[in-house]
Amino acid sequence: MGSKGSALSGVQGQSPWSSYRHLLRLPNLRALLLATCCARLAGRMFMLAIVLYALDRFHSPVLAGWVAFLTFAPGMAISPLAGAILDRVGAARAIVVDMAASATLVAALALCGLSGAMHPAVLLGLGGVFSLTGPLGAAGIRTLIPFLVPPAALDRANALDTSSFALIDMTGPALAGGLFAVAGGDATLLVIGALYATACASLLRLRHMGPSRSGRRSLLREAADGVLYVIRHRALRGLAIAYSLGQASWGMMLVVVPVFVGRLYGPGGQTDTLTGLVWTADGVAACVGSLIAGHVQSAGRERHFIGLGMLLMAFALWPVAALFGLGGLFAGMALAGFLGGFVDVGTLTLRQRVTDPAWFGRTLAVSMSLNLSGVPVGSAIGGALAAWSLPVAFVAAALAAAVAAASAYALIPGERITEPPSPAPAPDAGCPPT
Repeated sequence: MGSKGSALSGVQGQSPWSSYRHLLRLPNLRALLLATCCARLAGRMFMLAIVLYALDRFHSPVLAGWVAFLTFAPGMAISPLAGAILDRVGAARAIVVDMAASATLVAALALCGLSGAMHPAVLLGLGGVFSLTGPLGAAGIRTLIPFLVPPAALDRANALDTSSFALIDMTGPALAGGLFAVAGGDATLLVIGALYATACASLLRLRHMGPSRSGRRSLLREAADGVLYVIRHRALRGLAIAYSLGQASWGMMLVVVPVFVGRLYGPGGQTDTLTGLVWTADGVAACVGSLIAGHVQSAGRERHFIGLGMLLMAFALWPVAALFGLGGLFAGMALAGFLGGFVDVGTLTLRQRVTDPAWFGRTLAVSMSLNLSGVPVGSAIGGALAAWSLPVAFVAAALAAAVAAASAYALIPGERITEPPSPAPAPDAGCPPT
């Protein structure tokens, strides 16, 4: 807890930050955002490249859906353990481990392809192993942010975090699609591996940032405590259900978009490039939406940001994206991205605001993995539906977003929550006295 106190004491006495420019004067926050952009570019490129790789090499939407599933699901399953490790070793060190492992595994995929050893089982197996360290990086970044900014600036810090992710959405898919079209899948994977390695090197300077602690309890017990914390917390529990349903629609679109474009233009470089550009339009709009959401200030109104945003996203996916050809797909995905910026800022702010700081690593890893669990499930469903009927796949994605909106209003508390619940585990688990 000592590092938390020192990190916050340096900023809590300052006046509220009125602009993003003022917030970026915090040197550690600026360094974290710059360092993680490289890792996120690699991750966003990989998400599209691995789907294009499966479609290009094995011509199977079903396999593409399962590959996308396995690059998420195993890591989500072990996220409670990852959260306990975050609280033990510190978030920055955990992020470095994730980046190094990701670089190694993506390079291994590329080398298997170049050597002729690529097989569906190899693609699925390495994709599954790749996912295992993912919660360390994803939760680690969001764990550090509240320790680097004043509480009043958390909305804007989350907007910067979300918009940087959205900026990657602008460049990542277009770069992955264009590179895939020009150089092929194996070369694209090698570039992605190099980006992960660069991110790892960049993050080494931050390896001592963030809280860490010792503990007498086993990692498995602490991981279980993190799961119980989320389950017992009304807001985090409701958020996990609602957001995961919304992410199921996004997971479906991850497979549906390249299949849709491919059926319009056939296989080849044009399809890969256009697929990347569709996701770029989504990212541009998401960046704008998240920055606007940061200025609007979601604290206390997160449920409306999430619920209304997801409801309108359902309309963006069907009928807009589904029924008006390539132009409709671009417009629908851009609208969905813009609304997703509001949803993401509301989600990040709510999750950080209601979580006890002593539990950030454990609960954020569990909560984020539960929130994103819809992506692999949606990808697997989307691959099967796209192989059968694209119109049905679009309708299913829209229905998932609509059900997510209803769940947000039904399950996330509407009142302004300001205090985290009192944790139940014993004091040696690392929680403050209640």
